[in-house]
Amino acid sequence: MPLALYALTAGAFGIGVTEFVIMGLLLEVGADLGVSTSAAGFLISGYALGVVVGAPLLTILTSRWPRKTVLLALMAIFIVGNLACALAPTYGMLMAARVLTAFAHGTFFGVGSVVATRLVPADRKASAIALMFTGLTVATVLGVPFGTWLGQAAGWRATFWAVTLVGIAAFAVLALAVPQDGKPPSAGDWRADVRALGRRPVLLGLLTTVLGYAGVFAVFTYIAPILTQITGFGEAAISPILLLFGGGLVVGNLVGGKLADRALVPALLGSLATLALVLLAMGPALNSAWTALIAVTLLGATAFATVPPLQMWVLSKADGAGESLASSFNIAAFNLGNALGAFAGGLVIDSGPGLGYVTWTAALFPLIALGVAVLAVRLDHAGGDPARPRSAMSGRGA
Repeated sequence: MPLALYALTAGAFGIGVTEFVIMGLLLEVGADLGVSTSAAGFLISGYALGVVVGAPLLTILTSRWPRKTVLLALMAIFIVGNLACALAPTYGMLMAARVLTAFAHGTFFGVGSVVATRLVPADRKASAIALMFTGLTVATVLGVPFGTWLGQAAGWRATFWAVTLVGIAAFAVLALAVPQDGKPPSAGDWRADVRALGRRPVLLGLLTTVLGYAGVFAVFTYIAPILTQITGFGEAAISPILLLFGGGLVVGNLVGGKLADRALVPALLGSLATLALVLLAMGPALNSAWTALIAVTLLGATAFATVPPLQMWVLSKADGAGESLASSFNIAAFNLGNALGAFAGGLVIDSGPGLGYVTWTAALFPLIALGVAVLAVRLDHAGGDPARPRSAMSGRGA
C-alpha cells in the first residue's frame, strides 16, 4: 500500500478521536459548563447532525477543487474546530464548534475513499478503503481511551488541545504524502451528480448502510448498561471489554476489505447476514461472562466487516458520475444509522420490553438491510435502473 494511504489513515484517526471521545467526558463537560449530563450528550447528536449536513454540502462546494486541496482544506476545518472546542467559554460555543468540526468528517471520508481507490490497482480498492478506515478503528481502540484518560486527569479541554495537535500532524502528512491529482478536475455539474445520486441502485445502497449500522449502534450505544445490568460486570471492567470490541473492529475492517476485493456482492450479503446472526446470538450469550466477551468481540468484527463492502457498493453504483458525493452521502448514512439505532434501542429500554431485548431488536435492522441488498442485486442483474445509462449498465457488473 502506498504511503499516501497511511496519510489518509492518520487523518481518519484524528477525526475518529474527536467524534467519539466526548462520550467519555460528558460528566466533566457538564460540570465545567454548568449543564446536565443529558444536555452534554446532545454534543454527540450535534456532531452527527453536522456530519449529515456537512457531507453533501462541502462535497458539492468543493467538487471542482483538486482532491488533495479538498483534503487539506477539510483538515484545516478540523484543526480550527477542535481549537474552538478547547477554547469554548460556553455550552453554546462548544456545540457550535462541534458542529463545525463535524463538517469535515463526512466529506473527508467520502473524498478520501475516492482518493484511496485511485492509489491502488482495481483488485485492491476495497482493501485501500479498509486501510483508511483503520484510522477510525484505531481511534476507537487507542485514541478514545487515551483522550478520555487525559480529559479526566487534566481537564476535558486538554483532550481537545491534544486532538488539535493530531490534526496539525495529519495535515502535514497529507500535504507531504498525498499526490496531486493527475489532471485538473473536470468542470462537473453538481446537479448532474445529485441526479446520479438519485439513481435507484445508489439509493438502495444508502438505505442498506443506514439499516445495517442502525443494528450496530442500537447495541453499542447501551453496551455499558447491558454488560453491567445483564451480564453482571463491574463498571471498571467496561473499558477493558471495549478494547476487545475495538480489536474486533480492526480485524473485521481489514477482513471485510479483502473479501470485498475478491467478490463484492458475496462480501456485502455475507457480512450483513453474519452481523444479524451475531446480534441474535448475543442475547443468550450475555448471560455468561465468557460468552459475553466473545459476543462483544464478534460484534466489533462483524460491525466493521460491513464497512468496506457498503462503501464500495455505493461507489460502484455511482459509476463515476457523482462518486465523491455518493461516497460522502454514504458516510452521512452511517451517522443516520447511528442515530436511528440509538433511538430504537432507547425506545426498547424506556417504552418497550426492556434492556434485555435490545440485541433482539437490533438484529432486525441488518436483516432488513440484507433484504434491501438482495433486492438491489436482483434489480441490478435485471437491468432494473431506468435512470442509468445503457453504456454504464453494460460496462460494470455487480
